[in-house]
Amino acid sequence: MPELPEVETVARLVRPHLEGRRIERTRVAWERTLGGRSRRSFSQAVRGARIRSVGRRGKFIVMPLVRSRRKIGALVVHLRMTGRLHVEAPGVDPGPYARVGLGLDDGRWLHFVDVRKFGRFQFEPDPDQRLADLGPEPLGDEFTCEGFREMLAARKRLIKPLLLDQSFLAGLGNIYVDESLHRTGIHPLTRSDRLEVSRVRALHGAVQEVLEEAIEREGSSFDTFYRTPEGQPGSYQHQFRVYGRRGKPCLTCGDPIQRIVVGQRGTHLCPRCQPRPRARVR
Repeated sequence: MPELPEVETVARLVRPHLEGRRIERTRVAWERTLGGRSRRSFSQAVRGARIRSVGRRGKFIVMPLVRSRRKIGALVVHLRMTGRLHVEAPGVDPGPYARVGLGLDDGRWLHFVDVRKFGRFQFEPDPDQRLADLGPEPLGDEFTCEGFREMLAARKRLIKPLLLDQSFLAGLGNIYVDESLHRTGIHPLTRSDRLEVSRVRALHGAVQEVLEEAIEREGSSFDTFYRTPEGQPGSYQHQFRVYGRRGKPCLTCGDPIQRIVVGQRGTHLCPRCQPRPRARVR
């Protein structure tokens, strides 16, 4: 599933083509993609509206809409496993997996393409309410080191599942959690409330560094599904230190990378660089 860097990349690349454009036509091939709305309801909600901006919240792409200069809601897109956004010239065939299309006032079309049909392309009258359960943005100003320390201490959970919890921190997924934990030498089974202040500080910095580096490389393409709106793969997968490298030597110490299951998620780590936490003696 695309994580924050991939979603941010998609938002940045489609933004110049969509901001300020008016939606003149709609085409819906798979109604379930609309998240409960009918084709007719969706079309009535968005036709004639302009896309005011293109942004991101967690793993969601958010496109606020205006009609007659009044806010009417937003398009909220979740790519899930195989969703893609493409802006195409008139007459370009989007292929058999195009689920939703928006005809724009310059003749081009915004297509939502999704092979496995898990993604969502929804109109939300109140996007803030729809996204209210998300935690802070790890690249936002509100994500301070001191605030992060307080959040970790209050939860008292295993660090890997906690960082994956979107209500705790928005946008992180399996790849970038594993990479961040390895950089800081933290085992995924460590309790969040038992991290020393120095480790919290290091993890706070590592999360931001990993995400920024991945965005710079337009995300990670470790399978055939994630591609940018321009059809290109990301390149951060070539920088992976642990994720997907089971049995290969750790780039820090040379020991083989291991794969374990934590919270029902495959988890990659170096057992030497990330020693398992010792049980406390009562």
